[in-house]
Amino acid sequence: MSNAAGDRPIGLTAPSGIDRAAHHRLDEAWLAAAWSHPKTRVFVVSGGQVLIDDTPDGRTELVMTPAFEAPVTETHRYFLGTDAEGVSYFALQKDALPGRMDQSARPAGLREAGLLLSPRDAGLMVHAVALENWQRMHRFCSRCGERTVIAAAGHVRRCPACGAEHYPRTDPAVIMLVTDEQDRALLGRQVHWPEGRFSTLAGFVEPGESIEQSVVREVFEEAGVTVGEVEYVASQPWPFPSSLMLGFMARATSSEINVDGEEIHEARWFSREDLTAAFASGEVLPPYGISIASRLIELWYGKPLPKPGETSQAA
Repeated sequence: MSNAAGDRPIGLTAPSGIDRAAHHRLDEAWLAAAWSHPKTRVFVVSGGQVLIDDTPDGRTELVMTPAFEAPVTETHRYFLGTDAEGVSYFALQKDALPGRMDQSARPAGLREAGLLLSPRDAGLMVHAVALENWQRMHRFCSRCGERTVIAAAGHVRRCPACGAEHYPRTDPAVIMLVTDEQDRALLGRQVHWPEGRFSTLAGFVEPGESIEQSVVREVFEEAGVTVGEVEYVASQPWPFPSSLMLGFMARATSSEINVDGEEIHEARWFSREDLTAAFASGEVLPPYGISIASRLIELWYGKPLPKPGETSQAA
């Protein structure tokens, strides 16, 4: 099922050129030296947002500063890694993003920024946003309830009372494009999505369950369709707030749809011709371009999905 559209990089997965250099996270002397180095670059993350700025040559970049210009923070300083030129990168977690004297920068979340930033900047942002969310949500020890302290340059929380160590959480989730014997694709609309927004089905992996079993279960629970063959395609970090999306193509063994009404409000089988016509008329809106869902659909569709505002291009 390989084609030019499906072979395009999946959002947030392109090589970033950053070595996370995890072996330095416990080396306080090295971290202190890296922080004070003039080449080091720092950016602030707050509530899942960062500052981005458009450059004169048409690119969009993370707003980063030397460490000596960065806002003061006592503990929420996260080491993200180094690049091939020896530049170290840190993120600072703050309650609010700093202002900019030139007023040209703007705050952005990952759904917007991930489509605009270079692989390096997008990779740094994904790392920082995921750490920030975990830090905000896991301040107390799950074993004894004591407030934990940050360690390992932001990648561990330690309990001073019972000695437990807590690590960033990543929740595996499956996302799948299901096709039937007529090679139609099953797309669904979640209950909270706008009218016309359709995408692939998805769900979390349950305890004691393989990812393949999760695909079968989720498709049946959400749409009432049974699945046989399941083929892994690719994965995507998805820190909204802490998931790893595992992408699959799946083959249905039944075609009758019975949506659950709780997660999925509507589901339909689409031929390629059906979907092209629905895009052109505006009846169906494509999934957000940053999501692996777009790539899974494109593998089957055979060409890029239209962008927001595009209609006739899909024909």
